Amino acid sequence: MSTEQQMRAAMQEYIDAFNRRDAEAVIALYADDASVEDPVGTEPKVGIEAIAEFYRYSVGLGAELSLVAPIRTSHANSAAMAFDVQVTLEQGPCLIRVIDVMTFNEAGKFTSMRAYWGPGDMAFQPAD
Repeated sequence: MSTEQQMRAAMQEYIDAFNRRDAEAVIALYADDASVEDPVGTEPKVGIEAIAEFYRYSVGLGAELSLVAPIRTSHANSAAMAFDVQVTLEQGPCLIRVIDVMTFNEAGKFTSMRAYWGPGDMAFQPAD
């Protein structure tokens, strides 16, 4: 099982790599057979190729992620983090409040990511 330190470090690297616009570093955090459900309720992306396509697109949007609370771990192989996403969408600048829950394998790779956010967690902001 992954340790608390390994889980926290992997999740921090997720934030850091995303903010560096390094999709390949984000993808490298995932196991080959992992799944991503972002947001929860949409069709999961299963397998490293589907996950790679998702992150190459997502990182390309230029979003900035910022933690709003410490990363939380569990007594098992899961951890969660609450963060804000600043991104410009077709409708304009937007703040999205998100909670991601990741599960880990023995090697410390993500086996699943579920992103909890919905329409009420999106706030469009007036353009400058």
